[in-house]
Amino acid sequence: MEKLGRSASVEPTPGVRGAAASSERLLRAFNELRDELVSTLWFLLGNPDDAQDAVQDVFLKCWRTQETLGEVRDLRAWIFRVTLNVARDVQRSAWRRRTRQLSGGETMLQSKDPTPAQALEKREAKERLRQAIFHLRPEEKEVFLLRQNANLTYEEIAQIRHSPLGTVKTQMRSALQKLREQLGSSPPS
Repeated sequence: MEKLGRSASVEPTPGVRGAAASSERLLRAFNELRDELVSTLWFLLGNPDDAQDAVQDVFLKCWRTQETLGEVRDLRAWIFRVTLNVARDVQRSAWRRRTRQLSGGETMLQSKDPTPAQALEKREAKERLRQAIFHLRPEEKEVFLLRQNANLTYEEIAQIRHSPLGTVKTQMRSALQKLREQLGSSPPS
C-alpha cells in the first residue's frame, strides 16, 4: 500500500466548507493512518483483537470531537495522541487486568516470501522484535512506536506526550539500546 504524504490529510478539499470539510479531512487522515494505528496499538496492547477494538474507539473519540479540528495544528499528531490515550484506558480497564494476554501464538501479517523457510525466518524475526518491544518500559515503548510506526519527529512526540524534548530523546536512546541488547545487534557505525 502506497503511503500518501502528510499534507494530504491537512489540507481541506477545495469547494467543501465547514463541518463537511472537517468530517472529510478527519476521515481522509484516519484512513491514511489506520494501518499505523493498528500496528502501534497491537504493540502497546499485546494482541490484534484489542488493537482493532481500540482503533474503533480512537475513531469514535476523534469523530465526536471533530468540531475542534479547526484548533488542531497537526492532525496526525492529534490522532496519535488520542490513540495513546485510548491505549492507556484499555490497559487500565478492569476487564483487561483480569484477562491474560497470549504471547507468542500470534504472528504479524504473512509476507509473500518465495520459500516457506524465508517466511518462517521473517516471522521469527518479527516475533523476536515484538517480544523485545514488549519488554521495554511503557514510556520507552510509546516513544519508540511513535517514532518508528508513526514517523513522528521527536518534537511532535514531545508535544503529544507533554514531555521535554530531552526526555523523549533519552527514552528513545534507552529503547534502542535495550532492543539492540535483546536482539544481539550492534549500533550502526
